[in-house]
Amino acid sequence: MRFPCATRLVILAHDMGARMMKYVERVLQRLGLSLNRDKTRIIDLREPGAGLDFLGFTFRFDRSGYGPRCYLNVVPSAKSLQRVREKLRQMTRSWVKLPLDELIGRLNRFLRGWRNYFSFGYPGLAFRKVNWFVQRRLRRFLVTRSQRRGRYLPGPSLYQALRAKGLIYL
Repeated sequence: MRFPCATRLVILAHDMGARMMKYVERVLQRLGLSLNRDKTRIIDLREPGAGLDFLGFTFRFDRSGYGPRCYLNVVPSAKSLQRVREKLRQMTRSWVKLPLDELIGRLNRFLRGWRNYFSFGYPGLAFRKVNWFVQRRLRRFLVTRSQRRGRYLPGPSLYQALRAKGLIYL
């Protein structure tokens, strides 16, 4: 039985030798699948700079700040961050003429879903980058949304003014 779409598979093992490869091929044959030798690669995550992108996440070993130990770092991939920035750009383009409250509601729904998916692992740095990008896009949106350019929200800072309007931060 052939499947029309490609199936991706990640196997995490301490030792990926010939014996393990034969076992994987046997299991895949029982399922009616075959291994594409051209696309198959074995990555040793213990090597410096080695990483694996899968389902929007980057998996890599990083050095711990608490000594010479390493830990498995799971963060949103660079491609995922680029896609979220592009989606946020589309939502806050200059031709979008929504009231600010409605725009913030749409952004909140999108950001909540993105945060829930990428909350696994250590996403703090990626979340800060997305927060900064959202704030920058909303600043531009506020400046260009009407003929009276340069009108900002009242408050000591744009961060606090947007939070008072209901914007969630990751």
